[in-house]
Amino acid sequence: MSKSPFLEGIRTIIRTMHYSIQTEKTYLLWIKRFILFNNKRHPKDMGEQEVSNFLSYLACERNVSASTQNLALCAIVYMYKHALKRELTLLPDTVRAKLPSRVPCVLSNSEALAIIEQMNPPHNLMFSLLYGSGLRKAELLRLRIKDIDFDNSSVYVFRGKGGKDRVTLLPTSLVELLKAQIIKVEKIHQKDLAEGEGKTSLPSGLARKYPYAITELKWQYVFPSSVRCQHPTDGYYCRHHIHWSALTKALRKAVKAVGIKKHVTAHTFRHSFATQLLLAGSDIRTVQELMGHSDIRTTQIYTHVIGQHSSGTLSPIDRK
Repeated sequence: MSKSPFLEGIRTIIRTMHYSIQTEKTYLLWIKRFILFNNKRHPKDMGEQEVSNFLSYLACERNVSASTQNLALCAIVYMYKHALKRELTLLPDTVRAKLPSRVPCVLSNSEALAIIEQMNPPHNLMFSLLYGSGLRKAELLRLRIKDIDFDNSSVYVFRGKGGKDRVTLLPTSLVELLKAQIIKVEKIHQKDLAEGEGKTSLPSGLARKYPYAITELKWQYVFPSSVRCQHPTDGYYCRHHIHWSALTKALRKAVKAVGIKKHVTAHTFRHSFATQLLLAGSDIRTVQELMGHSDIRTTQIYTHVIGQHSSGTLSPIDRK
């Protein structure tokens, strides 16, 4: 199944459109599951009814979340639209998983700093950027030296969620730590060059467009991996960024050491960045821009987290 010409054709389309490796893996996984669910029938011989049955199966029998079901639908719609040149229309009897209305878990300033203080370099700096700049985990890992603008106290995020670019804050307190980290990266890069390597991991399109960028210092990751590996699509050996699992392990250890009972993930620091800005009086439009939200309603969720919906109402039990 993994070597299916049809699936390999979809892989080629995804790479041509410069989707991330993670999106490629996820889309192909759900397309495989859809085909297997329908007894390995070719998608060209199926349509809305089979898609509806698969989505209903995920919701009713597998009890998947709304986001998981939606991801499966996105993969299947992508397949039909770009590989089979067909537009799908969902049948009205399709069972959709219910999307729960959730308020994100956030940390207080003291909690966030306490967790970060428990970490060793470079993880303490990485989580400081998540909290201080409001980055997503993937955006942090993909940061390159050229994306740090010390003169303007800015961090440039390229190809963030939805393929959008934005500029966010570079905290003054992190400037010297970041400069020291870049010096470390430069030493690693010089050693790689001396060994006849020195290549960084670039998207295939960029590698062809900027052939010399692959060995330039400014294109190196701010947080490089400790080992070199083979590029997933182009095959050359390069130094990729730190694996996301290293962040998870460091966070789990730090949260346990501090004794915080909240469900804390790397994304919690991004949520905390937004709530702390609002608590400090920042305009919600400014927070929306820094977070990279397309819809301000997404940003407004944080006003509920900090209690602005209650308009200063005092609980009856506090009236003593």
